Amino acid sequence: FTDVCHHSKEENSLFPALEQAGMPRNMGPIAMMLMDHERSREIAKYMEESAKEYMESGNSTDLVNHMQQYVEHITEHLWKENNRLFMMAEARLQYVSEKVDKELNDIEELKLKEVGKTREQYESLVEKLAEDVSKQEN
Repeated sequence: FTDVCHHSKEENSLFPALEQAGMPRNMGPIAMMLMDHERSREIAKYMEESAKEYMESGNSTDLVNHMQQYVEHITEHLWKENNRLFMMAEARLQYVSEKVDKELNDIEELKLKEVGKTREQYESLVEKLAEDVSKQEN
């Protein structure tokens, strides 16, 4: 979900707009965000693998650990975006903000269609998984 509805929007619309406004891709905020996105994908892959292990064996240890890593990583990533990247983006992109917003929404819709899911399906899956993990911890 994060990759489809969040990272892809930034990578396909926001970052190119920032580059056009003079922000370099290979250093600074964009480079930092791209590294964070790769780390998110890596942890998500580990979560997927440990979810399969959990389904097969009932052992949730690795899944819970990877979920905690992911939450910590995404929390830090969102802080960087909200307190650094988006402030810089707003200053540089005031003149094109409506266009960028439309592109971001269009990209999310396209990516969701590509994977055959809706935002609501992803949110429902996360809620169910959170309930299951909570039951196991109790």
